[in-house]
Amino acid sequence: MPPPDFQIFGTPHVIVMGLTLAVPILLAVAALRTASKKVADAGAYFLAGALLINESIHWGYRLNDVGWSRCVQDHLPLHVCGITIVLTAATLIFRRQRIYEITYFWGLAGSTNAVITPGDLEAGFPDYRFFQYFIAHSGIVAGVLYATLGLKMRPTLGGLFRAFVALNLLAVVLGVLNFLLGSNYMFLCRPPAGTDSPFFFAGWPWYIPIIDLVALGMFFVVLSPFLVARWRASRSSAGPA
Repeated sequence: MPPPDFQIFGTPHVIVMGLTLAVPILLAVAALRTASKKVADAGAYFLAGALLINESIHWGYRLNDVGWSRCVQDHLPLHVCGITIVLTAATLIFRRQRIYEITYFWGLAGSTNAVITPGDLEAGFPDYRFFQYFIAHSGIVAGVLYATLGLKMRPTLGGLFRAFVALNLLAVVLGVLNFLLGSNYMFLCRPPAGTDSPFFFAGWPWYIPIIDLVALGMFFVVLSPFLVARWRASRSSAGPA
């Protein structure tokens, strides 16, 4: 029996989006209310472990499904979300500010879109690929939110620009790798097949600079709550004129 087709904004999709927010918020509330390092660590390790275990199983699944050659060409974890999975787990385990900042901007700007408008997911609930996709992408968002809310890590304006430069350097490296392997990592050579994402409306290569500018704009959007909070705090500390 073929797997059911994925239905965007169908009931399973809506439930997953709700869990993407609810899980890290509940874990963060538990960490903050108990003020316990053990509880905070447990939440971080739970999310990091879920991401790494899911990714490891996925690598084994792909290797068994398509073999070494196709796996290297098409299924290495070299798309932005694949790399961000590792960075998210590293952030939750090691709590390094520079890693967190890249993870924050790449994760919230990229993976949030992947959760809301899955670009290349064909199989729906309860197929394995449905669970794998959303554990990976929702897990990134959940991990970033937990690091921010539960572990009290914070993005900065400098981190925004470092994340943007890192994203473009990654595109250059993967562009060379795509040329050598005939691959399409980061979708630099063609858009994902059958995508519903609105960001691929222009043809190749024009969607690449468009998405780059959209990414920069999204970075500012996800940073804006902190910019506003810092501006209000500076006004309050300055007192009345």
